[in-house]
Amino acid sequence: MSKRRAKAASSRDSAAEASAFYRHVLHTLNDSGVPFMVGGAFAFACYTGIKRDTKDLDLFIRRADYERVEAALRAAGYSTDLTFPHWLAKVHSGDAFVDLIFSSGNGIVPVDDGWFEHAVEAEVMGVPVRITPPEESLWSKAFIMERERYDGADVAHLIHAHGDRMDWQRLRRRFGEHWRVLLSHLVLYGFIYPGERAVVPSWLMDELLERLRHDDQPPPAQPRLCAGTLLSREQYLPDVEQQGYEDGRVEPFGAMTRQDVEHWTDAIPGRGEAPRH
Repeated sequence: MSKRRAKAASSRDSAAEASAFYRHVLHTLNDSGVPFMVGGAFAFACYTGIKRDTKDLDLFIRRADYERVEAALRAAGYSTDLTFPHWLAKVHSGDAFVDLIFSSGNGIVPVDDGWFEHAVEAEVMGVPVRITPPEESLWSKAFIMERERYDGADVAHLIHAHGDRMDWQRLRRRFGEHWRVLLSHLVLYGFIYPGERAVVPSWLMDELLERLRHDDQPPPAQPRLCAGTLLSREQYLPDVEQQGYEDGRVEPFGAMTRQDVEHWTDAIPGRGEAPRH
């Protein structure tokens, strides 16, 4: 067998092993009775029809349910670790892994009862499951604007594929004080799909634009705050580390502690390494 064929066969074997691992995790959690949802690439494909290769499986759970999920998976023979206590744990089987997600990296998109109330029944890899609602999927993706990863296209595709069935009232409430992020994506959607702008309700655009017109100045007591860290954990570090801005992720502005931020920042690839020329 040639090296190329051997490599292809090994890749197929690894993919088959990973798929078997994913299915067993899904069956294990179904049997445990602990609520969970499938998100990530699998949910995105269900809503948009856009399929792409993925190296892991994203499962969304309540933080309060993590210990029960961990116990069920450890009993099934898998190792787990609470990778980032403010939002993420992992389940391992060899080189394959499953992400257990209970918030967002910026700490402001927690998985709560509302996710489960509006979850959609589906089948993933032959296993009946619930998938994350389109509104919450969009909400979580809207804040991912890293230099190496930007989920704006996913947001646009979700609106394009599901906008006529989107619960826009609930989505607006989900963004809350961060409504400018929602508005920015809606404006971009109208640029990306100029012939299908009507998918976004006119009342919502009118409301957000009117709010923008009357909210263009910060209140007098507003601290010197940088909320860019809610969009990228790396690109706005100079603002908070060198320029004296308060970090929008940290209490009382955000939901993270300084320890959470330090742990999340230390995990940035190449953090602390000398720049390459």
